[in-house]
Amino acid sequence: MINLEQVLLNIVKPMCKDPETVLVKEMESVNENETLLYVYAPSEDIARLIGKQGVMANSIRQMLQVASKIQNKKISIKFEAI
Repeated sequence: MINLEQVLLNIVKPMCKDPETVLVKEMESVNENETLLYVYAPSEDIARLIGKQGVMANSIRQMLQVASKIQNKKISIKFEAI
């Protein structure tokens, strides 16, 4: 079974200026077929992860959707500044 939390962390950490401050947490979802992941990072890094017009965030979501297909789950990713 793939640990989506770790996969997401491995994707976003190299993109951040201070990778040690980045946290990824899996939260409970109302829908049992959905995985909800939160990325917590400083606001400067969140801006980098979201990108212009959300292009980078959408790319990250697409990569995780490929990994989540193995588990037959929908994935939602939220970016939060700390």
